[in-house]
Amino acid sequence: MPGKRRVLSGEVVGTKMAKTVVVSVESTSQHRLYNKVVRRRTKYLAHDADEACRDGDLVRIEESRPLSRRKRWKVIEIVRRASS
Repeated sequence: MPGKRRVLSGEVVGTKMAKTVVVSVESTSQHRLYNKVVRRRTKYLAHDADEACRDGDLVRIEESRPLSRRKRWKVIEIVRRASS
């Protein structure tokens, strides 16, 4: 199915750009040797056309065509609002 796009969820950590938010996505994996659970965070730039996201919001982002040099994701929904 070639039209399948990746969907990730993460927390908005930056809203200082116009129509762009920085989303921090946390992933966990197990260390091969020590079997300890390792947490990794990756920051993605995501398109927010309505500028509805605020810092601390939990959002779902979807992979899209390149929108700028670093922006390849767009916000599809706000799962949970940040406690003001």
